[in-house]
Amino acid sequence: MRTLSSRLEQWRSRVESELDRWLPPETTMPQRLHAAQRYSVLGPGKRIRPAFVYATAETLDIPLEHVDAAACAVELIHAYSLVHDDLPAMDDDDLRRGRPTCHKAFDEATAILAGDSLQVLAFQVLARHGGLPGDDRMRVSMIAILAEASGTAGMAGGQALDLAAEGRKLTLPEIEQVHALKTGALIRASILMAAHGAPGLAPGQLDRLDEFGRLVGLAFQVQDDILDIEGDAALIGKPVGSDLARCMPTYPAVAGLPAARDRVLELHSAAGAVLAAAGWAESPLALLADWLLARRH
Repeated sequence: MRTLSSRLEQWRSRVESELDRWLPPETTMPQRLHAAQRYSVLGPGKRIRPAFVYATAETLDIPLEHVDAAACAVELIHAYSLVHDDLPAMDDDDLRRGRPTCHKAFDEATAILAGDSLQVLAFQVLARHGGLPGDDRMRVSMIAILAEASGTAGMAGGQALDLAAEGRKLTLPEIEQVHALKTGALIRASILMAAHGAPGLAPGQLDRLDEFGRLVGLAFQVQDDILDIEGDAALIGKPVGSDLARCMPTYPAVAGLPAARDRVLELHSAAGAVLAAAGWAESPLALLADWLLARRH
């Protein structure tokens, strides 16, 4: 039986190969824009969202080639969001994954265009990837799930709420709402896109995966809040305390570190119970959640 570490490496290699294939080469005009795209997508990264796609596929016995498009598309959306979030008009960050952010390595205008074009490329991949099964309804479902998770009901809406909250004091439910939209929606979408590749999946099973994605997505961002305070900058690839410096409302800032750690454990336990109820207690999806919520970077 393969270990999680070997799975993670296989999944990372697989999606990076797909990304390299779909991203235009730097030698193709406009060269600078294509270089910025590749810099932003193919740099160091854990590929967590594609890992959720592949872990769900393995849990449901779906061939990985049927979900390569979903894994590639969700990582392109994530990369575009990071490029835009780092801009001076947003979070104004200089470092991302231990390297200069896109607008620092290139320029602000190129970074904006890189993000715009990566977002479009994600949906092009879902529309045209040859690995998806022949059922067009499945393809449309994946596009709809990713679009909703990326828009005002998901990631973009969460970022808007996050920016509006800067310097304000939010309640814990308000913070969890921001986290669920800004971060959780794309993780949940990663799981649901893969699940829609499983023919004959019972509605009850889909509901359990939906609930699992919601719980793990929220726990992931609370864990990130904790790492912003006590993580190692060399490991997380950006300065520690950046949220605190911008007076951003985070879970530890409102409830304290002990309560934040307890919340991660509570969400983790609830997510595990959801999988166990479906018979997936020892599945790749469960192993991924266990690893993800105990990480230090």
